[in-house]
Amino acid sequence: MEQMGAGATLRMTDHKRVRLAIAGGGTGGHVLPALAVVEELRRRSTLADVMWIGSHDGLEREAAANAGIPFVAVPTGKLRRYVSVRNVTDAARIPLGIAAARRSLKHFAPNVVLSTGGFVSVPAVIAARGIAPVLTHEQTAVLGLATRINARFAAVLAISHERTSAEARRLHDNVQVTGNPVRSGLTDGDRERGLAWLGFSDALPVVYVTGGARGASPINQRVAAILPELLAHAQVVHQTGPAKVNADAESMRQRQSALPVEQQRRYRVFEFVRDELPDLYAATNLVVGRAGAGTIAELAYVGLPAILIPLPGAGGDEQVANARVLSEVGAAIVLPQSEATPNRLLHELLTLLADPDRQARMAEAARSVSRPDAARALADTLLALASSTLK
Repeated sequence: MEQMGAGATLRMTDHKRVRLAIAGGGTGGHVLPALAVVEELRRRSTLADVMWIGSHDGLEREAAANAGIPFVAVPTGKLRRYVSVRNVTDAARIPLGIAAARRSLKHFAPNVVLSTGGFVSVPAVIAARGIAPVLTHEQTAVLGLATRINARFAAVLAISHERTSAEARRLHDNVQVTGNPVRSGLTDGDRERGLAWLGFSDALPVVYVTGGARGASPINQRVAAILPELLAHAQVVHQTGPAKVNADAESMRQRQSALPVEQQRRYRVFEFVRDELPDLYAATNLVVGRAGAGTIAELAYVGLPAILIPLPGAGGDEQVANARVLSEVGAAIVLPQSEATPNRLLHELLTLLADPDRQARMAEAARSVSRPDAARALADTLLALASSTLK
């Protein structure tokens, strides 16, 4: 398929508005890029209508509702690379999901389908054959199993990192390196406003601990073990994950109440951070977190140094590969979870907090790998694909 530049795309679609179907979810890393692309298309006034196909209990349902996007839940089955009895039962659900997705797609009649991956995207991507062209996007530095399946049915395989291109081109003949879209406005935060919201002073640096949308109990537990020592040198914002996933927010608040009053003021616990995130990033000096695709993209976009503890055993060790995107340019320190003892984590934190010049170099290195135009690039490609179906 011949690729078109952004100018050609806009000329062919400036009198038409596209109907977009989204397929993807399961984690924030699959959800947020889709929202960023929808935001870009809405900004251009090129979106006639949009629907989201996902799972019954995934994060995507709430995300779609918050964004005003109609949502359709279909049966899904998790794709596993290892032997499990559940592979058989889940495999049986995929045909049901394909049938349900196809009914919804026929009724909605999209001009183009955007898949942001996760096992929940596979039924809709397969079902879209003969209805609308598909763009499937991989956020991580490793091609996931869902993306490998989706690529067989997609007109375009979009990837986030150049390092993935050789592998992707062995799989598909139309690969585009677009980057991973992040929410607009993340760099519009204000440090003073962020400090005021947190009740923090400007006298000590701010450490933001995050395990992603669902939290990370192993990280939370390590931070709990070093909290008094860390709070002697920094103020800490701790995003633990929602109560329906873990009980860490409540346990950390209990730990906070046992601290001296001065240290209590330096510590804030949240299950999840929403609209305040730009101001939080502006107030933050250093991040401790996992290495999900969304975290990596956001750290690069806002330019923040990080200590990353990749989720061990993630599909294809994708979080380790994601972390290398930042560590190889000097933007992050990577600690395998098995080596990230409380003492080791505290040592790395205090060493880095004591060296503002190194923090500044790491921040600049993070910005060097950012692709701030990722949402625009994906929107351009979607519009080009949709032009073939617009009458």
